[in-house]
Formats: sequence, C-alpha cells, structure tokens
Amino acid sequence: MTATDATREAVDRLFRSDSRRVLATLIRLLGDFDVAEEALGEAFAAALEKWPTTGIPQNPYAWLVSTGRFKAIDRLRRDARFVAADAEPLPFGTPHHPSTPPPIDLGEEPGIVDDRLRLIFTCCHPALAAEARVALTLRVICGLSTAEIARAFLISEATLAQRLHRAKEKIRGAGIPYEVPEEAALSERLESVLAVIYLVFNEGYAATTGDALVRSELCQEAIRLGRLLVELMPEANEANALLGLMLLHDSRRGSRVTTEGDLVLLDEQDRSQWDQEQIREGVDRIEGALKSGFAGQYAVEGAIAALHAQAPSSDQTDWRQIAALYQYLMNYRPGPVVELNHAVAVAMADGPEEGLRLVDSIAARGGLEGYRWLPVARGELLRRLGRNDEAAREFRAALALTTVEGERRLLERRLKEVGAG
Repeated sequence: MTATDATREAVDRLFRSDSRRVLATLIRLLGDFDVAEEALGEAFAAALEKWPTTGIPQNPYAWLVSTGRFKAIDRLRRDARFVAADAEPLPFGTPHHPSTPPPIDLGEEPGIVDDRLRLIFTCCHPALAAEARVALTLRVICGLSTAEIARAFLISEATLAQRLHRAKEKIRGAGIPYEVPEEAALSERLESVLAVIYLVFNEGYAATTGDALVRSELCQEAIRLGRLLVELMPEANEANALLGLMLLHDSRRGSRVTTEGDLVLLDEQDRSQWDQEQIREGVDRIEGALKSGFAGQYAVEGAIAALHAQAPSSDQTDWRQIAALYQYLMNYRPGPVVELNHAVAVAMADGPEEGLRLVDSIAARGGLEGYRWLPVARGELLRRLGRNDEAAREFRAALALTTVEGERRLLERRLKEVGAG
C-alpha cells in the first residue's frame, strides 16, 4: 500500500468518525449551514491533497476545522468582489463575512456542552416545523444524503430539498441562536431534542439505507449526546430513560449482524454476546425513571427493552408483560407501529393466530403502507402457521420495500425456507 493509499484510508475513517463533529463546529463559526457544508468538503479535499506529503497532523479535527473555516472565508470574500455594482453585498464583519478571522474557538471547552449538542438544540427550535426538525437532523447530524432522507419520508427528492432549504432559511432569517438555551427554555425544547437524539440512535442501530445494517458511530454518538443531556438536565426523567433505553438496545448491537453482514432477529441472537455492563446501567436508569411516578414513552420502551435484555432466552421472555407495556403505550401515545409491536408480543404470548388477527386488523385500517416491517411480521406469523404460500407473498412484498442489503439476504433466506426461493 502506498503512502497516498494509506492517507486516503485514514481520511475516509476520519470522515466517517469526525465529519459531523467538524461540521457542527464550522456551522457555529461560519453561521450558515450551506457555507459550512461546502467548507467541510473543501477541508477533506485539502487533507487528501496535503497529508500524503505533510503527514496526518497531531490534531486532525482542529486542522480540518481551521482549513475549512479559512477556505470558506476566502471564498466568501472572493464572491463578494464579483457582486454586481447595483447589488447590496453582505458586508464583511457579519457572522457570514468576517473581515479579519477572529481567533478560532473549537468549542471543546471543559464542561457538558459541545457543538453537536448546540446544533441539535438549533435544529429543534420551536420555530421550525416538526418534519423540518427531523429532516435537518438526519442531514446535518446523521449525514444522510437528501435522496436517502427523501426515501425515508416517502417524498420526492425535490420536495425534501425544499424542506431543508426552508428550514435553513428560517434559522438564518429568524436569527435562531446556535446555542443550548437558558434553563427556562430547556424544558419546552426537551421533547424534540430527545426525539432527534433517539432518531440518530435508530439510524445507527437499524440503518434505513446503504450496505451496512448497523452504523456503530451513530449509536455511540447518540449515547454520548444522551449522557451530555443528562448532565445538563439531571432531574429530567425522560432524558435518563432515553439514555437507559439506548444502552439496553446497544447492548445487543454486536449480535444483530452476522460476520457476512446479515440481520439476526432477536430470537436467534447469541445472548452471551450481549454487553452485560450496558444492560446493568440501562436497567438502573430505567428503574430510576419509573420510580419517579411518571412513566413516559422512553421509560416504558426501556422497561420493554429491559425485559428482553434480562431474559435467558426468547422462550423465557415475559411476553405477557411486554404486551401489557405495549398496551400502555398504545393508550399513552397511539400509533400503528406501536400497535404492530403489541401484536407481535401478543403472538409470542398467545400464539401466532391471535397475533395474525391483530396484524390483519392493523393492515386493514392503513397507516403503514410502505413500512417494510408490516409484511415481515405478517410473513413470520404465516410461516409459523405453515401457510407458506401466503408467507412468501409477504416476504416478497417486504423485499420490494427494503434498500438495505443485509435485510434483503434475510428475506431471501426466508423465501427459501418457505419453499419459494
């Protein structure tokens, strides 16, 4: 391997692990999402050009931030010189066009707040529509492309691009500050912040696009952000519950995918691979949240995850208790996905016939069109009932909805098992 090849591999690894961190700091320093994204690309391009000769710097993050920032400032100055005479260019000295670059502040001061947490609070500002918060988070925190997010929303790429543009313009036009708000405003934004942190985790735990089923760096980033939020708001029970829930799910991450990259369903996982330290911390946090007297969404989901994590096997899992907890969630925050999870738990407790009856009722009411786990669940129940032809139709329907290669291979294996390979 040549020095250039080795450097390229190192830059690729840094992009996967640190690009969102670099972008968050550039957004703070430059005051503009689009300018910062261009600067990020230029910084990594410069690294590919220079590092084979100079070597990788001792602090690559600081080098990338500094390089991206100065390239953005140079480009903005250059563009300003070509503005038409009758136009009114944005003067230097504003956040977008600084005249003399101020001393760089990487935002890594000791304490609990960092640039990525600031960015999440910015994305979750109440002035933004709920769907815009989600789309912006997937773009700037998770690093998904516009096309990937559009597929997740089941909308056109052009519509999603417009949504992202409007959200960025709203932040710029309304002067939404890039900061964690004062204590008085924390609680009103907490629910949205928790939702987007969980969104980051879920995109890592069960990727919606790409070749990899699991994106470990996103799981770890979401847990890190969850810990920062708990430090910021230690009395927030749902923040503690979300951290516990993510730890419990993440404890199984290493057993969810085979060495070939295929998905392994819960009842087939090797439980000896589960991270017992994470399970203990997760259970402690969930129990603490439940003792507060209020059982919110993340506390109840955490209780379900704890029952799975503590069961010696799938057959020894307390499925009736899990079904009861999903019933509670259906009353607290109803939705077809929660209903589907409840139906699967009922199937495990009372048999596949009863579960299938519930799944068919959910499908008949609508609301989960395009959701690949509906035909997967129905196919699994039909397979257990020996209705293989019907199961094959469901697995084929699920295959048409998934874009993740490891899931495709699982479904193709199921088709062979029901004699329809």
